Amino acid sequence: MIDINPADLTERENYKFLIGSIIPRPIAFVTTQSKNGVVNGAPFSYFNIVTSNPPMISLAIQRKAGQLKDTANNLLATKEAVIHIVDQQNVALINETAANLPSDQSEVEAAGLRLVPSKRVSVPGIQEAKIRMEAIVHQSLTIGEKDQPVSDLFILEIKQFHVTQALYENGRIDPIGLGAMSRLAGNNYGTIGDIIEIKRPE
Repeated sequence: MIDINPADLTERENYKFLIGSIIPRPIAFVTTQSKNGVVNGAPFSYFNIVTSNPPMISLAIQRKAGQLKDTANNLLATKEAVIHIVDQQNVALINETAANLPSDQSEVEAAGLRLVPSKRVSVPGIQEAKIRMEAIVHQSLTIGEKDQPVSDLFILEIKQFHVTQALYENGRIDPIGLGAMSRLAGNNYGTIGDIIEIKRPE
């Protein structure tokens, strides 16, 4: 076993260690809207469940040289977003939205994704997702020193679920039908793979 003190590593080395170790990571495709009406879309793998009552998810958005990304800027300004699950059918298009575009240009439009209106928030979602969740910001936290912020953590409360009818039966989601993709390191992604059942002890 190799012992590594993260204080001895550069930021990039710690990043590579984390994304190579904490796998697979679910991917959220997040749409937000600027005050000027530009619909931003971006994928994030620092994403997970916080609680089910009320339903909340966490989303951590890393900064670049201390600067807020468009998604974080929009979340702070409008307090609304739509969270989509990335699957095998939409992952190639979603990957196109990771391009660095100016904030006045829409990654959703550039990737050719189709917008659909939301019911509970003003931000639209995308038609290509089998599952999407309308959400509002419950809480946000800037991570890092005041003069050197490194990340913005958002707790989002889900206000509306949308799911393709064929996936939803007796309150459960069909994992094979969903075909969710997971993020690994580098340019690598993972599929749902084999499913094994292990019962919890009573």
